[in-house]
Amino acid sequence: MNVICLDLEGVLVPEIWIAFSNETGIAELKRTTRDEPDYNKLMHFRMDILRSHGLKLSDIQDVISNIRPLDGAKDFLDYLRSRYQVIILSDTFSEFASPLMKQLDWPTIFCNSLVIDKNGMLSDIRMRQENGKMKAVEALQSIGMNVFSAGDSYNDLAMIRKADHGCLFRAPENILAQNPDLPHCTEYEEFISIIGEAFA
Repeated sequence: MNVICLDLEGVLVPEIWIAFSNETGIAELKRTTRDEPDYNKLMHFRMDILRSHGLKLSDIQDVISNIRPLDGAKDFLDYLRSRYQVIILSDTFSEFASPLMKQLDWPTIFCNSLVIDKNGMLSDIRMRQENGKMKAVEALQSIGMNVFSAGDSYNDLAMIRKADHGCLFRAPENILAQNPDLPHCTEYEEFISIIGEAFA
């Protein structure tokens, strides 16, 4: 059986933290997994900034409620789900993901969770497991699945390389330069063609 594992932000929806940075005017929050390979380091950097500005989970959720899928993403995902099994593997958090999943008709997502203190502030992160995207791909392969993985950031590279097939989608120049051997596309139509060829 063929299974497709997709990253979420940058592939199907805009980057949540960039949207929040634009809303709050805090430029440091534009830093994402496209810039920082160490996700734990990145999240603790973000939480320090949130605390220094007195920003709560509810402030982030208010911004997320206005985020819409990328142009063409819903049709792309519908097309894939009509032909293959699709799982979204994301390092985002369940506290962020629900309104986005609703707009995409509730696809399966494996993600992480947040630790919120009594004042509604982000106090820690609870990762589902370390390197969870790659390990999810390994687990699917262990039960006989043929896996295609795609994403755009440093934290997607391990799952793309572990999968039977994969590509980068709308990845930044720094990641493309460091991974010239990986297929890359920027449009959903081309993405569909790459997947079709992989599973032919």
